[in-house]
Amino acid sequence: MSKNVDQKRTSPLILLLAGVILVIFDQFTKHLAVSHLAGREARVLIPGVLELRYLENNGAAFSMLQNQQWFFYILTAVFLILAIWLMRKVPLDTAVFNPLLWSLAVLCAGAVGNLIDRIVHRYVVDFIYFSIINFPIFNVADIYVTVSVILLIVLILFRYKDSDLQKIFGKKESTGQ
Repeated sequence: MSKNVDQKRTSPLILLLAGVILVIFDQFTKHLAVSHLAGREARVLIPGVLELRYLENNGAAFSMLQNQQWFFYILTAVFLILAIWLMRKVPLDTAVFNPLLWSLAVLCAGAVGNLIDRIVHRYVVDFIYFSIINFPIFNVADIYVTVSVILLIVLILFRYKDSDLQKIFGKKESTGQ
């Protein structure tokens, strides 16, 4: 019996291509921020709600761990290795894990987008500011990371069962008891 294409997981090449496109978009938006916002007043898009405001962030989310670039290089490298390892463990013959694969691909794109900034500039370009809640300034890569993490949590808590996760991580050998 032949398998329907819809029953297979998303191709690694498609995931890689999507990730590259997301990184390019992130870098493009940061380029626009540098070109049009650096050294200028904030641009108000929705008064009292949303602004574009340039910030050079030397830390992590919410400006934690300022000037700890080597920590971020190592953390990002470890994360990318683990994500790629996990993506490779997903069975080829099932589409049930496509949301997991897409979430990991988008998460990797966010990590790589901010890693590029850290390597090139030694800081991350942030520029989106929700003034209505005084939320820390962030960027497109941060959106990728945040949305992906939320989706991964939802998938693990509500979509995947233990039996699904055993397909990825393998079953422990029984002792015959």
